Amino acid sequence: MSTNIVWHQTSITKKDRRKRNGHHSAILWFTGLSGSGKSTIANAVSKKLFDLGIQNYVLDGDNIRHGLNKDLGFSVEDRTENIRRIGEVAKLFVDSGQFVLTAFISPFAQDRELVRNLVEKDEFIEIYVKCPLEECERRDPKGLYKKARNGEIRDFTGIDSPYEAPVSPELILETDRYTIDECANQVLAYLRNRNFIKGEF
Repeated sequence: MSTNIVWHQTSITKKDRRKRNGHHSAILWFTGLSGSGKSTIANAVSKKLFDLGIQNYVLDGDNIRHGLNKDLGFSVEDRTENIRRIGEVAKLFVDSGQFVLTAFISPFAQDRELVRNLVEKDEFIEIYVKCPLEECERRDPKGLYKKARNGEIRDFTGIDSPYEAPVSPELILETDRYTIDECANQVLAYLRNRNFIKGEF
């Protein structure tokens, strides 16, 4: 724990930034099994928001592990620390007045709840990217399920490590039933219905 530090109040507030941007800011937390479509949908939503002039940024699980979290593995402890760090970074984006879209398996409910508690009540939107394990394995875009089944990867979510599906997410996207574009539009409809954003898409 750091000592002898004091929180410094900034001269520009979150409210100021939101007013300048003309929209709300929040974490769109995409969670689901590997291969469910989290990153693809997050980027599709990001593009639609961008086209509407809405400030946003995507934090992707693999990309973060190339830099900020490259020192972490996939043990339970490291997965928890991975999500804790992402939560703190995402909180900064919310404070900057932007939407931050996070695409992480984030298999443990307790870790996702930790991030939810970092921000205000309407600033964490849990989006369960729901897809049967069998379909995720069929897709296997990175060949990870095959490696996990062959014992080449340990602690792989859905195979030898559990995934705790959200009980009451703000939104469920069923990627085995709907296209990427349809799922992305469901997210934008959710945001617009809550007056977080404006504009047609």
